[in-house]
Formats: sequence, structure tokens, C-alpha cells
Amino acid sequence: MATSKPQAPVKTAAIISRPDRPEVAQIVPGLVRWLGENGYEVVTDLETSKYAGGKPSVPRSQLGSMPLDLVIVLGGDGTLLSAARATAAVDVPLLGVNLGSLGFLTEVPQQSLYTMLDAIARGRATVEHRALMECTLLRGDEVRGSYLVFNDAVVNKTTLARLNTYDLYIDGVFVSSYRADGMIVATPTGSTAYSLSAGGPVLMPTVKALVVTPVAPHSLTHRPLVVPDSTEIEILLRSEEEVAYLSLDGQPGLDLRDGDRVRCRRSQHTVNLFRTGSDFFQVLRTKLKWGERQA
Repeated sequence: MATSKPQAPVKTAAIISRPDRPEVAQIVPGLVRWLGENGYEVVTDLETSKYAGGKPSVPRSQLGSMPLDLVIVLGGDGTLLSAARATAAVDVPLLGVNLGSLGFLTEVPQQSLYTMLDAIARGRATVEHRALMECTLLRGDEVRGSYLVFNDAVVNKTTLARLNTYDLYIDGVFVSSYRADGMIVATPTGSTAYSLSAGGPVLMPTVKALVVTPVAPHSLTHRPLVVPDSTEIEILLRSEEEVAYLSLDGQPGLDLRDGDRVRCRRSQHTVNLFRTGSDFFQVLRTKLKWGERQA
């Protein structure tokens, strides 16, 4: 009696894209074909669906509830940040293909897409694990919202407002009151984003730490603070004008009131990124125009 060969388990790949990039329409049809030929079922976010030849599509926010084996992100770092937050709950590896200009996170150039996919299919691709933060907004004893953050959480004043006061606590211990435009809590990945432009340090992505950076502090002695990522960071807003907001990964801000608290700690989830093998300092030299070694 003939026995049938066991079928390989079905794998599922999601495609997420920034739809206003003209390259997306050129890349997606061939990408869908390659994935199908290599044993993947394909699902896309709604932004990508019109290029995917009728493949199933769901809102990006729903991808985190699906069993995914691979997520391919076509766009820039902003698109990858969105994809990371949407899929964090399933800890799926992400392949970021750079269609933007900077690309700290989406380091894979378009011309290397299929080289990377072949390496993934052969199990030879390097995966780097990046920390996520969980940030909670509290108003009195009420939790107003809890959010996953890949880069940074920023408590900031509006353009026309005066300086606010921010009380900083680490594991419940009072650190200092900051009179400043704002406060940034950043992951190691986010240390090269807004925190860097505000004078914060560059952290290697694998460092187990978080950085707290004041934005334009009134006192010159208030400097960025690096703490272990096992700690809980709390920022208490004291605002006379009640004009402040909380921005997460650069998204539109949430309005804050005097007495609101923002708590940040490392999430149990991670962001898993396929990497090309470029070392971190090579990325810094390329993206930040750091000097090359002299001959």
C-alpha cells in the first residue's frame, strides 16, 4: 500500500508597504509570486492589497493576531516602526526593505531583496533581536492606555506653550525635576532617533538599557541618563497651562493634563529583524556620515 509523503507545514508571509512609493507597485507582484513558489501563503495590509493580485488583506492592526512566519516591509523606517508595533505580539521576524532615504532599520536595499529571501529560505539569514518598550499613560488611578513602543516615548510641550516641569522617577525613586521642553524615553534602537538630535548618547542595539533625554532643559546640569532596561521609568507632568502631549514612535500625540504619568518598561516582546550582516558602526558611518578610517 502506497504511503503519501508528509506535506510541509504551510507558512504564512505578510507584506506591509508604504503605498505612496512608486516602487511598491513594481515589487509586490514579483514578491507574491516568489513567496508562492517557495511555500508561503500570502496576506497583505490594506495599503498593499491593490498590488497583490487578489491575495487576502486585513487592516495592519489585525496582523498581530495571525500566525505569521515572515513579515516583509517595503518602505522606510517609519513603515517598519508601524509594522513592528502591529506584529509585536507574535514575535515574527521582519525583513525591512529600504525604499526611503535614511534606513537605520530598513537596511536591505531593493536590489538585495531576493538575495535575502534566498538566505531566509535556506536558514542562513542573521536575525537580530531588538527591545520593545511598554508605555502606560495614567491619569490618577485610571489607565488611559498601554502602548508598545519601538523607538521612543516623548512627553512634550506644544509649540506656543511655556516650559513644563517633569518629575522623573526610576523604580519609584525620585530622581529630579526637569524644567524643559520635553522628556524622551528611548530604547537602544531609538537612541539614534529624536534622542540623538536632543543630545542623547548612541546605544548599540543589543545594550540592555533605556535612555532618558531631556529636550532643551533649563538647567545645563540636566544631562541624558542611561538606566538598565529592568527598571521602570515614570515621568510625572506638572503643567500650569495644560498644553502637553505624549508621542509614541513619532505618531500624532495624545493630549496630557497636569498630573498625568507616563510609565515605561521593557516589554516581554521583542522585534526580530533580519540583517544583512553589516555591523552597527558601518551603518552609523553610512547614515550619520561619520568619518572613514584614514589610510
